[in-house]
Amino acid sequence: MNARRVVVTGGAGLLGSYLCERLLAEGAAVICMDNFLTGSPRNVEHLLGRAAFRLVECDLTGFVHVPGDVDLVLHFASAASPVDYLRYPIETLKVGSLGTLHALGLAREKGARFVLASTSEVYGDPLEHPQRESYWGNVNPVGPRSVYDEAKRFAESLTTAYRNSHGTDTAIVRIFNTYGPRMRPHDGRAIPTFIRQALRGEPITVTGDGGQTRSVCYVDDTVEGILALADSDFEGPVNIGGPAELTVLALAETVRELTGSDSPIHFVDRPVDDPEVRRPDTSLAAFRLGWAPKVDIADGLSRTISWFTEELREPEELLRR
Repeated sequence: MNARRVVVTGGAGLLGSYLCERLLAEGAAVICMDNFLTGSPRNVEHLLGRAAFRLVECDLTGFVHVPGDVDLVLHFASAASPVDYLRYPIETLKVGSLGTLHALGLAREKGARFVLASTSEVYGDPLEHPQRESYWGNVNPVGPRSVYDEAKRFAESLTTAYRNSHGTDTAIVRIFNTYGPRMRPHDGRAIPTFIRQALRGEPITVTGDGGQTRSVCYVDDTVEGILALADSDFEGPVNIGGPAELTVLALAETVRELTGSDSPIHFVDRPVDDPEVRRPDTSLAAFRLGWAPKVDIADGLSRTISWFTEELREPEELLRR
């Protein structure tokens, strides 16, 4: 990593914490900003003793100031799971709009490269499959999921405007369903839910008939793709995610098999506007960044299950934070 000093917003979240860790390992000085609405200081507590690491509790929707030089701003501040953004709809919209505005302002002030963490959710319930970066999406702007989908779509538009109007060096990454250790057991997403339920012998709750598809990507691979984009001169947007597609039911059955659980599958109602299919076309990432995921689903899930096995020994009140 060539950057001498990096700001990571949302740095105490899942992806943010791995980015902080990786950047430090590559010799960068890291300023981790988080308001801990959905992130946790626990995710970065192992970094606190390092001289090159600084943790700042900060609401990005307010005034943001960082003294000194900054070479790279990674903007990852946002609720990311349906449980979180439905609980905090206004906060999600504000961090996608005002938070992105302030993070872009910081990058412009410092002459830093800026990378926006966008999402596959900008494609909505897609009518194109697999999804290429040129696809404009099929999003319900007033549905319950719109607080996340439209916040990210606005953030992409604002990022593009800063590039075109101010010459800010920006890039956009569209992230598809990242998973791995440090996910919160109760964050509502499929993989932590299935693992938690399987390890506890509870019914595994699959929404609908489980025939809807998802593509998942292990956190280490996602981080590799993000940093490859940060180190390039490519503006994106670019998809980073696993190109293999599987049904939600197959995912639940795989988790049950890998945990050795005898939990029954229990079908529940699907959420409103839940996408029917999701699979990235990652040929652009391969061509422009030389990136492809390396960790297969069985290996990634096994690593994640091992971490959850230890995590679930914590008191329940800690697990629900």
